[in-house]
Amino acid sequence: MNAPLETLASPWRHEEDIRKSRFLAQAAPVGSAAEALAFVEAVGDATATHNCWAYRIGDAYRFNDDGEPGGTAGRPMLQAIDGQGCDRVVVVVTRWYGGIKLGAGGLARAYGGTAAECLRLAPRVAIVAMGRLFVHCDFADIALFTARIREMDATIEQETFVADGAELTVLAPLDRLDAIAARLVDLSRGRIQPRRID
Repeated sequence: MNAPLETLASPWRHEEDIRKSRFLAQAAPVGSAAEALAFVEAVGDATATHNCWAYRIGDAYRFNDDGEPGGTAGRPMLQAIDGQGCDRVVVVVTRWYGGIKLGAGGLARAYGGTAAECLRLAPRVAIVAMGRLFVHCDFADIALFTARIREMDATIEQETFVADGAELTVLAPLDRLDAIAARLVDLSRGRIQPRRID
């Protein structure tokens, strides 16, 4: 079985000097391509020689060599993300040229290695697959159910009051959904029939 993928707990920075060039890797957790590109825009340094980047969000990924020879920066950085078992992550490696050419292999090692070390050192958290339940309950049961739902490591994502009670959208780890649904059926003595929402 594969280890669960991880994302960063918070943004992280790592700096290396490689043959007189300065490389600064900055990484962050992201939930969308727009977030990733906004991070690239925010941390890129206009005074630097290159601001190369890569991100992976599930099956979606992109990378950019920002003027370095093709395949020497962005792709090795994406490989570093994958190699570190990360997902929902963006990495920007900014280079200030120091006067010594590194060659294609040297560039790939410098960009990929700086990105990998940044991700290796960063605090990380496991990505937990989440799912949702739709629950309709009577007014009299709302307080009890909301308390029990929170005790089961779930959250109420949405609560809508209707004529005969409330409609709740419950967010919980996917592997806990069936247990939570069964517990709510038990609590209501079968009056409530939660259903999964895709």
